[in-house]
Amino acid sequence: MDERAFRLLEKLLRDGDRADAGVRSRAAALTQSNLTDYRSERSLQAKESFEANMQAAQATGAVTLIWDDPQDGNGFIKRVDLVDRRALAGFLGHKPLADVLAGASAQLAPYLARFPVLNDVLLRWSKLRTVRTLPPASVQDWLDAVKIIDSARAMAADAISVPIREASYRVFKDSKRIEKLAGPVDVLLCGSVEAAPRAPAAVWEELGLFREEHPVLLAGNVVITRERVSACLDAPYVGLPAITVRGLESIPRQVLTIENLTTFHSEAKQRFNEEVLLIYTAGMPSPAWRAMFRRLLLGLPKTTPVFHWGDVDEGGFRIAAALAREVQTAGHVLRPWKMHPDDVPVEVRRKATPYVLERIKRFATAAGWPELGVAVAEAGFTIEQEGLAS
Repeated sequence: MDERAFRLLEKLLRDGDRADAGVRSRAAALTQSNLTDYRSERSLQAKESFEANMQAAQATGAVTLIWDDPQDGNGFIKRVDLVDRRALAGFLGHKPLADVLAGASAQLAPYLARFPVLNDVLLRWSKLRTVRTLPPASVQDWLDAVKIIDSARAMAADAISVPIREASYRVFKDSKRIEKLAGPVDVLLCGSVEAAPRAPAAVWEELGLFREEHPVLLAGNVVITRERVSACLDAPYVGLPAITVRGLESIPRQVLTIENLTTFHSEAKQRFNEEVLLIYTAGMPSPAWRAMFRRLLLGLPKTTPVFHWGDVDEGGFRIAAALAREVQTAGHVLRPWKMHPDDVPVEVRRKATPYVLERIKRFATAAGWPELGVAVAEAGFTIEQEGLAS
């Protein structure tokens, strides 16, 4: 097919899809401005090649051609109107968008109950929008993302972390496949198409997958029981493999988990001599971290207060909800630390969308903090934890 004709007919098809999706108000057509190059053509052979392809498209019922001369075939084509998107897609060798969307919907249907966010993915695709740059044709990536989450959670049942390439080969017989799918996996885990993308390492950490395993950072004047030794935590903090931390030999007066590394370092330097236990979560904690956390809490009196200091945003409250489940399992109650809107200076506030605020309320409720969720929603802003560091 004539390359110029093919390119313009593809544009016409895209415009037709956009009109059908409601993101374009005008009917799809190629006007004289689109046809400038062709209409300026001085080569008779090139002109006739272009016109032959356009006439072939018209013969299928896909388009209608309007010529300079009322008698078709004389002069130049001055307008091409789209008549039938399906016929044009077939003429170009493309699968009609409606068929692509229907196929994607059918393939994702078995997973909608477990991952409701896939409904939002399908809705965006129907409006010709991508999700993490992925179009409807990427449905296999989303199916593989579900497979990654399911397999990782099965492996994490033993509260261990697994090298990501080893896990990838085990699942796909391709050691690098998982690393290509951070985007869709992140969306499925967060349950939101609007959540800010996380760094791939943070996504894999949540599932217990890693390229290089990182130790858990702890601080405070507290004695930790490990596999081979019991000792007071070094100053200002210490990093230990989560699996080796077995429990507490001394009782802190308070436990505080901290989402952000900068804030953890700041608090550790100020409070390492206090009888408190500070633990860095590294964002959403891994299965091994969560198992360690439960072990530590199970050795504490139920009267020991347990706090969490996280970002006052959607991700921060999602992490809080996950931690609250672990705390409740161990017989304690998780409380927020410096996460109320009143704690936030005006200069570091960022306006949040209604969608984000509604999700914050949902996660805050799941964490056992419904009043805090309402307060944040009414304040209408979010804040990253660095803005609150003391």
